[in-house]
Amino acid sequence: MTTHTYSHRQNSANKKAVNFSSCYSILKPQVQGHFSIECKCDTKFDFSSGIAMSFSGSTAGSGSGTTRTSLEFGRTHVVRPKGKHEATIVWLHGLGDKGSSWSQLLESFPLPNVKWICPTAPTRPVAAFGGFPCTAWFDVGDISEDVPDDLEGLDFSAAHVANLLSTEPADVKLCVGGFSMGAATALYSATCHAFRQYGNGSPYRMNLSAVVGLSGWLPCSRTLRSRMQGVNDAGRRAASLPILLCHGTGDDVVAYQHGEKSARILSSSGFQNLTLRTYEGLGHYTIPEETDEICRWLSANLCLGGT
Repeated sequence: MTTHTYSHRQNSANKKAVNFSSCYSILKPQVQGHFSIECKCDTKFDFSSGIAMSFSGSTAGSGSGTTRTSLEFGRTHVVRPKGKHEATIVWLHGLGDKGSSWSQLLESFPLPNVKWICPTAPTRPVAAFGGFPCTAWFDVGDISEDVPDDLEGLDFSAAHVANLLSTEPADVKLCVGGFSMGAATALYSATCHAFRQYGNGSPYRMNLSAVVGLSGWLPCSRTLRSRMQGVNDAGRRAASLPILLCHGTGDDVVAYQHGEKSARILSSSGFQNLTLRTYEGLGHYTIPEETDEICRWLSANLCLGGT
């Protein structure tokens, strides 16, 4: 059964907000337990404005391991489970950020049975910044069905995520989640799970148990339905994969319409176990109400124990 849950949450001024939206970011504590991100460059990006950038910059390799340009992933941060290890979640940061920013927050989640792996994306030229380099899972200029997706870069990052999960114990549930561009990469991994292959046709061998995306969008959305129809058992694998999407209506970086449209396309393409949570007025950051929802959803869908 398709599940669309629209939960409107008001973002109050006295709540702790964690902002992960700027390029070359540094997590800095502020007054009253707030956190903000300081941007080291003066480039402002806005995916809702319809900017048109070319994809002529260097891109990463694919699931097969081939690359046109040598790119190296940054440091990976691991938050180990405090109780019995039941699930491992690779969590992907947003554009210009790094894994350590999220590992600090994830360590505070009341999920003692979860191991969190927080990698850092390669530094590459990004079309949205006019070719200025920053950490990015793939190249992006605009979120639009009229702009070609960086399939090579998406495959490269999805393969890195799969590699991080490949050494986990056989009895542990494997999941992918992320924020903004990290959410887009996580959703792309969900489609690879359904197809059992990357975009370039190489086999995808991970069996995912859940996917979470915050303030993100679905890459390669224009071809998803037709590809689903052409792959045996893709619909069955898609229908059995729980997906949680969360998005704020006040998001001025990745507009809410992109998250809502992504949910509709995923659902109509066969990803029927999908929940969309809408947060009224929430911008391109996360708040406790959202993270609490993530913890509840993961506990229920992964059948996690309490100790």
